[in-house]
Amino acid sequence: MPRSDRLVEMIRILRDGRLHRAEDMAERLGVSARTVYRDMDRLIASGVPIEGRRGLGYRATAAVTLPPLNLTMTELEALHLGLAAVARAEDAELRAAALSLSGRIDAVLPEDRDRAGGWSFATPPLGDAVTGFRHMGSLRAAIRARQKLQVTMRDAPVTHVLRPLRLDYWGRVWTLTGWNETTRDFAELRVDRIAALKVLPQLFVDEPGRMLADLEAARGARA
Repeated sequence: MPRSDRLVEMIRILRDGRLHRAEDMAERLGVSARTVYRDMDRLIASGVPIEGRRGLGYRATAAVTLPPLNLTMTELEALHLGLAAVARAEDAELRAAALSLSGRIDAVLPEDRDRAGGWSFATPPLGDAVTGFRHMGSLRAAIRARQKLQVTMRDAPVTHVLRPLRLDYWGRVWTLTGWNETTRDFAELRVDRIAALKVLPQLFVDEPGRMLADLEAARGARA
């Protein structure tokens, strides 16, 4: 059972409010007691209201517990952006709640989504997501229309002409993958680091060596 599913099942077990021994949960989940201890530490650290300790047992103390939810990528993106906005509010209690909720989401995200730590809600600062989101409409439209972009990054004064191919979401970090006509190579740019963006009138078509399939083939060969 993947860790994310196991954590959800643990929360489901604890929802009855009774005390549950780690050994009993381990047998029910088909894992070791040590695994249950680690998972409980992770849930508690992320803010899930659980009390107890090793050798005694655990129980949930939440007055309100939501049932397990299956989110689409778009729904997760919307949730993330909402948290990013709330985390910049002047209300200190709301800011703290947004960070706490982010930690809980981190605890149950699928393990195989953690590419270079990108899915973690803990870093980078929440505000960066909001900064980058202002470009999302133009980027999505350009990818659909196959329209070239003129992009200037914050950390470099060079302006690039890019064929946008794909947007990827890594949890508070968006990246834009495309063929960079300036460097004559593929590029993966962080959207939150785009300083200036202009949609150009030129369209592009698929050409050998400049498609996503070519990029994936090159990565596979290097691997």
